[in-house]
Amino acid sequence: MSKSSTIDPWVVRFAKFIIRFGAVKASIFFVILTLIFTFIGTYFLRVLLDGSVKADDFIGATLLSLLSAPWVLWFFSELVKQLEQSRVSLKEAVTQLERLRDSDELLNRTLQNNIKQLNHEIEQRKNAQLEREDMFTDLEREIEDKSEKEKQAIRLSTLLRSIIDASPDLIYYRNPEGQFAGCNKIAEQMTGKTEQELIGLTPHQVFEEELANQVVTSDQYVLEKNETVKEEVWLRFADGKRRYFEMCRVPFYNADNTLLGLLAFGRDITERKQAEEAIAKASKDKTKFIATISHELRTPLNGIVGLSRMLRDTKLTNEQFSWVSTIYASGITLGNIFNDIIDLDRLDRDRLELSLKTVSLRDFSSELGSIIDLIAKDKGLAFDVTVVDPLPALVEVDGTRLRQILWNLLFNAVKFTHKGKVSLDVSAESIDKQNSMVIFKVCDTGVGIPEDDLKKIFAMYYQVNLPEHQSATGTGIGLAICQQMVSLMHGDISVSSVKGKGTCFTVKLPLAISQKPVQVSELKVTGLQILLVEDIELNVMVAKALLEKLGQHVDVAMTGKEAVAKARDKQYDLILLDIQLPDMTGFDVANIMHEESLVEQTSIVALTANVIKTREEYLNNGMDDVIAKPVKKSRIIEVFNNLFCDEPHEPHKPVDEPSNGQFEDILDLDLLQMFVDTIGHEMVRNSVKVFQDNMPEYMEILQLSLSADEKEEVCSQAHKIKGAAGSVGLARVQKLANEIQQGDHPAWWENVHDWVEQLQQAAEKDIQKLVDWLGQQDVDD
Repeated sequence: MSKSSTIDPWVVRFAKFIIRFGAVKASIFFVILTLIFTFIGTYFLRVLLDGSVKADDFIGATLLSLLSAPWVLWFFSELVKQLEQSRVSLKEAVTQLERLRDSDELLNRTLQNNIKQLNHEIEQRKNAQLEREDMFTDLEREIEDKSEKEKQAIRLSTLLRSIIDASPDLIYYRNPEGQFAGCNKIAEQMTGKTEQELIGLTPHQVFEEELANQVVTSDQYVLEKNETVKEEVWLRFADGKRRYFEMCRVPFYNADNTLLGLLAFGRDITERKQAEEAIAKASKDKTKFIATISHELRTPLNGIVGLSRMLRDTKLTNEQFSWVSTIYASGITLGNIFNDIIDLDRLDRDRLELSLKTVSLRDFSSELGSIIDLIAKDKGLAFDVTVVDPLPALVEVDGTRLRQILWNLLFNAVKFTHKGKVSLDVSAESIDKQNSMVIFKVCDTGVGIPEDDLKKIFAMYYQVNLPEHQSATGTGIGLAICQQMVSLMHGDISVSSVKGKGTCFTVKLPLAISQKPVQVSELKVTGLQILLVEDIELNVMVAKALLEKLGQHVDVAMTGKEAVAKARDKQYDLILLDIQLPDMTGFDVANIMHEESLVEQTSIVALTANVIKTREEYLNNGMDDVIAKPVKKSRIIEVFNNLFCDEPHEPHKPVDEPSNGQFEDILDLDLLQMFVDTIGHEMVRNSVKVFQDNMPEYMEILQLSLSADEKEEVCSQAHKIKGAAGSVGLARVQKLANEIQQGDHPAWWENVHDWVEQLQQAAEKDIQKLVDWLGQQDVDD
């Protein structure tokens, strides 16, 4: 190709020239050129050879040229034509070869691509083969692992089944349709059926109807709300024995979050329940015992304090006055020691509470000091009360509790001091405009407390070992109760002492500065017609003498029946009602008087030595107030002024005017009337009967949960009682249950025991009130 490319230009031009002019013209032209060339060649040749030129030389050369040139030219012309044709053919062949070369190149590229694709596929197949080999290896390993896991699962399943069957707890599970799907041995013992017999049955086919309904309701709640349910139920075993179980039901799902049913676990807590009931009974017995002792001890104590106080107001010699003062102080001392015992019981039941009132610190300190001064003088000790200014004139404080705290400290100071003095210092530090930190310091010059005992001095029942002063030992509960009370008041109590030189107790209490006027110490009402209901002659004598001295008119009834009879015959302004009477309780007397509308314009005040109950309990049982024995003149003045001076009383309603007053705040009369008008008396009465039948069980569960400190269960049960009470119009029961269910109340634990007791009492009384109201509606109809 390279050589052809070198000669191609002139050959091509020559061939094109011959073709353009034609063979004849080209032949003539080349003949002429040949002749010219011959002439010139001959001429120069002859010149070179001979040195002369002849015409014959030209003629011969010309003839020779003319004879040979045409043939030569024709030959070359034909040759050129053939060459041109060969060139064209060659060109076409080259073109064809170029096409074939391009085709070959394309085919070659295609072939190379195919080879590459084939190599790639071969590589992929090799990789796929390797992957298949790896997959088979993994599959073999997975099969081995799965086989091992299945074996392990079988072992675990067997172990789990053994554990479930060996468990003392009741275990069963049911599918979403409510049918049993499995159980353990305890469930078989309880139902009297094997697991295979139990599978596919519903609770209605296994349990008693009432229990089955309860189980189905709880299970439905678990499945719908996706929540765990806990409850306590009595279950009857196949052998007839009843056991108390704590049941827990939970929903369970598979890995795809598909509900499979529910699991039920039950723990036999019969012994625990019996123990709790025994503890509750023991607590009630202890409380009842203390209440009885309270009444029995305070009855003679009331006479001692009352008569000695009255005797001090008569004309006596100095020596007689000293003796009477000692009796009076001793009686008060005994009363305060007994208060410690009462407060100890309240602390055990978390029922110690505060009742804030407006108190003058100066008058309070002076009153307390006058009593301690009598005891101190009896031992030949000096006693000083120092009030450091500035001091708030009036503060809000529970005077009874504060008096008890300081009494314990002062009495101990006198008891452990044989010479020297005892002092009470009262001062204050300002906190802000509304509050002040009041500081009480009780110091003595007594035997002191060893340093090792200072940290233990406030422990319950702890007593300092003082061999040389055995006569001065006490119960060991006073200081512990003081610390509890100070803590209840959000204050602080501390002690410092030097053995043989004396002791100083410091009480710091943050108290609100009061803008209210202090309670009037003078009786503002006289000439009241009072019925005193009391069965102890000594108490009658003391109380009657005190009341008449205060300008009141007093009638006396020694029994409940006599009190009711007198109330029927005469309208009284006030009834002072002892709670423990020989024939009935004061609560029963008050209830009869309310039912007969004998006290619509008459106040009833409980006069009792039982300080176990709270003031609220007396108010909930129809009393307007309560006065604790021994009766104090200051307390009588306070109660009388509150009842007859501070708040006007409603006018007495005519006897023949129909009134629902005895049902107010107890029943939701509007709701009940709507029920009666809508569904009729009989249906309402049936609803009340159902509530009355179920309420004992509700209360039993509530009290058991409270005894177990299960706050959530207490609130849940109270919520149930609230709903049930609301459905039959028991407004007061509903209100008390609502208080119990408010578990987020900051003082819930401090008050819940009281609320539960109030709920128990209200339920018993209010159901009867509801029955009475329904009876009245029947009569009216």
